[in-house]
Amino acid sequence: MGVPAFFRSLSKKFPSIVTDVVEESAIEIDGTRIPIDWTKPNQNFTEFDNLYLDMNGIVHPCSRPEDRPPPESEDEIFVLIFEYIDRLMAIIRPRRVLYMAVDGVAPRAKMNQQRSRRFRGAKEVIDKEKEIEAVRDRLIANGIPVPPKKEKHEWFDRNCITPGTEFMERLSKALEYYIAQKLKSDPAWACITVILSDASVPGEGEHKIMDFVRKQRASEGHDPNTVHCLCGADADLIMLGLATHEVNFHIIREEFVPGAPRACDLCKKIGHELKNCDGGMIESSSSYVPPPPKKTNFIFIRLPVLREYLERELTMKNISFEFNLERAIDDWVCLCFLVGNDFLPHLPSLEIREGALEMLVRLYKSMADKCGGYLTDNGEINMERMALILEELGNEEDEIFRKRRINEERFRARNKAMKRKRAPERKVTNEDSLIAPVPLHRAHLNNYGSETKIKAYIARTESEAIQDTQQRLLSVLLPQKVSKNGQQDVFQTVGAYGKVVNEDESDSEPEDNIKFHEQGWKDRYYEEKFGVEFSDTTQNFRRVVAEAYMEGMAWVLKYYYRGCVSWDWFYPYHYAPFASDFDQIESYQAVFPTNTKPFKPLQQLMGVFPAASGQNVPKAWRRLMSEPDSEIYDFYPLDFAIDLNGKKFAWMGVALLPFVDQDRLLDCLDNHMGGLTEEELRRNVRGENILYVSNKHPAFEQLCSIYETGLDIAWVSINKFLTNGMNGLISRKEDAVLPGNPFYSPIKSNICNDFTSTCAMALLRDPAFSDQYAYPTHILEGSIPPEKVFLQYENRNRGGYNNTRQYQGGNNFNPQHNYNTQRGNYSNSRGDYNNSRGDYNNSRGGNEHRGSYNNSRGGSNRGDFDNSRGNYQNSRYNYNNPRGNFSNSRGYENPRGSNSNYRGNNPRGNYNNSHGNYTEGRGNQNDTRFQNQQSYPRNS
Repeated sequence: MGVPAFFRSLSKKFPSIVTDVVEESAIEIDGTRIPIDWTKPNQNFTEFDNLYLDMNGIVHPCSRPEDRPPPESEDEIFVLIFEYIDRLMAIIRPRRVLYMAVDGVAPRAKMNQQRSRRFRGAKEVIDKEKEIEAVRDRLIANGIPVPPKKEKHEWFDRNCITPGTEFMERLSKALEYYIAQKLKSDPAWACITVILSDASVPGEGEHKIMDFVRKQRASEGHDPNTVHCLCGADADLIMLGLATHEVNFHIIREEFVPGAPRACDLCKKIGHELKNCDGGMIESSSSYVPPPPKKTNFIFIRLPVLREYLERELTMKNISFEFNLERAIDDWVCLCFLVGNDFLPHLPSLEIREGALEMLVRLYKSMADKCGGYLTDNGEINMERMALILEELGNEEDEIFRKRRINEERFRARNKAMKRKRAPERKVTNEDSLIAPVPLHRAHLNNYGSETKIKAYIARTESEAIQDTQQRLLSVLLPQKVSKNGQQDVFQTVGAYGKVVNEDESDSEPEDNIKFHEQGWKDRYYEEKFGVEFSDTTQNFRRVVAEAYMEGMAWVLKYYYRGCVSWDWFYPYHYAPFASDFDQIESYQAVFPTNTKPFKPLQQLMGVFPAASGQNVPKAWRRLMSEPDSEIYDFYPLDFAIDLNGKKFAWMGVALLPFVDQDRLLDCLDNHMGGLTEEELRRNVRGENILYVSNKHPAFEQLCSIYETGLDIAWVSINKFLTNGMNGLISRKEDAVLPGNPFYSPIKSNICNDFTSTCAMALLRDPAFSDQYAYPTHILEGSIPPEKVFLQYENRNRGGYNNTRQYQGGNNFNPQHNYNTQRGNYSNSRGDYNNSRGDYNNSRGGNEHRGSYNNSRGGSNRGDFDNSRGNYQNSRYNYNNPRGNFSNSRGYENPRGSNSNYRGNNPRGNYNNSHGNYTEGRGNQNDTRFQNQQSYPRNS
């Protein structure tokens, strides 16, 4: 989601939402690797029912991992994807549903962002190559040897991770093979329902998942206490999870760690940027050594805890209407959209790093009585109330811009002072001069790539040439500043990694042509950004822009709460209006056309790809991108402006690409359909979700029955009593591999062999609801919210979030061991006597206090006696409080729901004896999860 720093800001303000993942590792006995038994109870804070995978967040890092050499083939990418899913399954251990969602064709509003990213990426590659050549030429001209050019070896274009490409079709086949193989061989998969929504199914991956959750939640038989876990790194998953109003929704994502220093693109050494490259021939540049493989850690984002924080944050007393937390959370989600999202630019006065969200919450609460109610209702915005909030924000815009200017000047002055302080360190003196080459003749340039000659050449240091060489090095490493005549153009050329080319050594901020801190900033903004000069008609234009933006807000909110209401809509401007421009929207109503349809996969490729990625589109259509006589040639500019828009890096700027005329594009492609091959036509068809179950699953027989000969079956309802209450429609899959038939491996790998299929598969559709249906946005009857333990802990123990993770905040309590007994791991959740990582008197050698009372782990003190990583007698653990009462871990006499068919009368993992035997009772006789009670002896 287009909210830079959103998650970091959220985890800093609400630290306890983040929890480390407890991950069991496979062990080796006599050289034999013993796999993890996923059927055992979960090692983390709860058992999970449903695991949802936003697959693009897995495919991208597996195609170009940061912790290992890049894969050398597609098959290697697929194997890495399988291993990634295996690891997530071992962590989460879902007991009901595994849903894999690959990004399909997105709505037009999202396609504009995809188009911008892909065009920007192609431009940056070209600009980087030019920048490298410029530095290379400069070094050679100054007589400094440079490494020889290397042949390009880039076989994989990441742009092919787009619906409609051949790669995505092969990925779908690979995932089908993986699912069928796991259902046959892995006991942990035996009784779960697996759903694959591949790239042929329209919709973004996370929104296909949310459509599934919403429609299941609105269907009869849904268990209101289903525990969901969604894997993905996008910040919008937090808002999507909150929008479900499910009481047990969690997100798992990779823990962010700073990457290794980036090597120079020319000499491949670290310690300097490309513009300061010396050819890699002096010791100021250290040799680049690839970082050793490092296992990526995962973290949980616990939305039930975030709901607790938001309850404290949003609660309003003495208001004229009844406070409703669910309505307030919906309003908070809507306010987040003003800070940024994938479909609209954020308002100029709102920067999340400046506390924009906190300011919006303050305005929201202070204006509550004046508004007379909530801003949203079941995915609909009350424009009159929203106008009041934005009007108040508009009144503060002058002050916001003034403070921003002051902060920018302070930051710039501090940077200059730091540069002056560091400047002497960069001077080259006689003592540390390492090379003094004599001037090169043209003959030497022809073979400067010879390693032997370079070494010999460097060795010939002549004392009389030292001073001259130093001057040449200084001219390369510290080029003279070039004064700028006149006003700097705001549309600047960008180079490698999106950094401004020809940036001077002061690294000054881009010129602010708008000058928000001076009178007349609004007129200058519309003239500069929209090309509209000030006149009597300007006010009408500003109103048009404001209404288009509010139409976008209405579309986005519906997208999050009801699904895509229009596949055709998009915001038709590159910039947002000001908050003060929404002064006439109180009566505005957004109306969207009905019955719109998504692009077909190949049409979408032509809508988002630059000409540089033409190899991924049908051969018959490539010329339409590159030949001037093409009807749509103007959609594929080779060069375009990037407006830094007050930012320093191009990836923060605005790519000024022309918007695609949908009708003109589709008409042109229709006229050239005759050139498509049969295989390309097959890839241009919208697909369906696929449902898989093993031969041990209760629904196996029903899925097999739809393939019986003589039956005329279109779509039939699945028996929800066989799928833990999951609803939907199923139909035959034309190319299904039926049980008993061979399943051929699409992957050339020793570990991916052919096998005989034992699973059943069918096409699957979500339950049908009308476009006008309002999905429930309240907590469902029978829901049992988790106990509120984290804020109680935090109120008692204020401190810093002392973790190598990059979050900071009040006190990030890590609740992975928040029980005296960890779900089935005796009373010792990580190994040693009575809690191995921070309980009372737990020694691992030495006298090092890490925050827990008398907790020694060796070495010197790493924290204060009272509070280092936690508080007195409480390091990473809760205060001796199990998840519920001893006889009922979720509280109440009720089971997880009123329907005993789902969970039985034994709540989830009750502790009949908090230090004695643990009885796992999450299922009943109809729940294959834990039919037999398992007792775990006390650790003594």
